[in-house]
Amino acid sequence: MKNLSRLALLALVASLAACSVLESDKIDYKSAGKAPTLEVPPDLSQLSRDNRYAIPGGAVTANAYQAGIANAPGVPTAVSNLGDVRMERSGTQRWIVVNRTPDQLWDPVKDFWQESGFLLTTDQRNLGIMETDWAENRAKLPQDIIRGTLGKLVDSVYSTGELDRFRTRLERTPNGTEIFISHRGMQEVYNNSRQDQTVWQPRPSDPELETEFLRRLMVKLGVSQEQSKILAATTAATKTATVAKVGNQPVVQISEGFERAWRRVGLALDRTGFTVEDRDRSAGLYYVRYVTPNPDKKEPGFFGKLFSSSPKDEAPIKFRISVKGQGEATTVSVLDAAGAPETSANAERIVKVIADDLK
Repeated sequence: MKNLSRLALLALVASLAACSVLESDKIDYKSAGKAPTLEVPPDLSQLSRDNRYAIPGGAVTANAYQAGIANAPGVPTAVSNLGDVRMERSGTQRWIVVNRTPDQLWDPVKDFWQESGFLLTTDQRNLGIMETDWAENRAKLPQDIIRGTLGKLVDSVYSTGELDRFRTRLERTPNGTEIFISHRGMQEVYNNSRQDQTVWQPRPSDPELETEFLRRLMVKLGVSQEQSKILAATTAATKTATVAKVGNQPVVQISEGFERAWRRVGLALDRTGFTVEDRDRSAGLYYVRYVTPNPDKKEPGFFGKLFSSSPKDEAPIKFRISVKGQGEATTVSVLDAAGAPETSANAERIVKVIADDLK
């Protein structure tokens, strides 16, 4: 009955709050704190290699970095900038480029998420990855006279039935840092015909939310509110991605050069439930594993069912995602943990998931 009452209220809330989440700047996250139902990747471990500072174009040593010995020409599309901060876009994906080192940006970015109402469940400075907990956007609740009058008493009953979390990656470039923000969402739905029980299921990532938080981060880094809105509004043509086969191996073919394809694939992996444990930009490899994006861990989510043949308590499957560029075309393929080409049904599903997000 508790779930039924809550979802009945949710239906009322949805009818009263039908406007876009970004209208009138409506974002007000309230962290779910340290509740035990939230997902914390069970096998998250820091690898000995640290490629957060990897500069494209070859192996990097401390001496080479200090001397600035690296060259990675890129072809930006629809770049907007102000001072040492600019935003780039390809299709629905955006990221920030800042002429500061990851070490200079780490603490301000961490403060940004905490000031935005989140706690961090992942804080790996050595890999340049931080991730928030699951949180509810309370701005989606109706600001009606009943809620305004009863305040916190009604807030304990109202629910949006949606949770969001955000992953941030910082990657060093020859001239500074690229910052990527990816969104993952969950929604509460009935799981039986009586509508008296609910489960949490993944919902599509929201590029608008990603853009809004990138814009707000630009403000944190020194850009004015008005200027950040102008930069975030810049548009660019969408680049296409298609699934194909090379020999017997399923691949994603992207009509972009390596540099931009590398960034877009990284965002796609973040969005679709893969944890990037490590990366080697010079070799074009992402080292990933899958963690089911389910807040209460009671039911497998959509992407969890991607690997439904594995026992529930088995360690997550690990893969290498290979990104190989040739001119203005890039091919993405799946390798197993040892680096051998994957031709299995899992590989076919993975390339489809990546291609769908890149479209």
